[in-house]
Amino acid sequence: MILPIIAYGDPVLRKRAKDIEPNSLDVKTLSENMFETMYAASGVGLAAPQIGQSIRMFVVDGEPLNEDEPEEDIDQSLIGFKKVFINPEIIEEAGDDWGFEEGCLSIPGIRGEVFRPEIIVIRYFDIDWNEHEEEYEGMAARIIQHEYDHLDGKLFTDYLPTLRRTLIKKKLADISKGKTDAEYKMKFPK
Repeated sequence: MILPIIAYGDPVLRKRAKDIEPNSLDVKTLSENMFETMYAASGVGLAAPQIGQSIRMFVVDGEPLNEDEPEEDIDQSLIGFKKVFINPEIIEEAGDDWGFEEGCLSIPGIRGEVFRPEIIVIRYFDIDWNEHEEEYEGMAARIIQHEYDHLDGKLFTDYLPTLRRTLIKKKLADISKGKTDAEYKMKFPK
């Protein structure tokens, strides 16, 4: 089921999400709906707060970023990188911070350069409640960090320089009022 994506300005995007208790909800169906919603919006990650659920869960699939890339530009970190993260905890960050222009399905039409550590170690549960501890680097690490931020009520715009944030203030206000040309279903703050 394709769900509406919550737009910038909704308080759920600024809350720290709560842990999910095992067997308290159907995480398999929820993750399927989240993947379907993410694909419909051409995204590579989607966090539960972005569909209005303040719970610690997100889905990622970085493989589409490799589509149409020449063989030598294929990002190896994204091959087979389709996962569900439940109650994740980033336990280590390493490497140099590197910049990349990020966007967000909750903030359509706005992009900005964000610097993030190149390597992370994350502990999380999958949809069968098996615990994992894994290391990611490069673009896979960036996608995880971006979605993880959503669970802590942070948005990529929080990392932008003050001047850049000032310049996009009106666009952000417009998005929160429903003035956007997003080509996917959205839900705007009341």
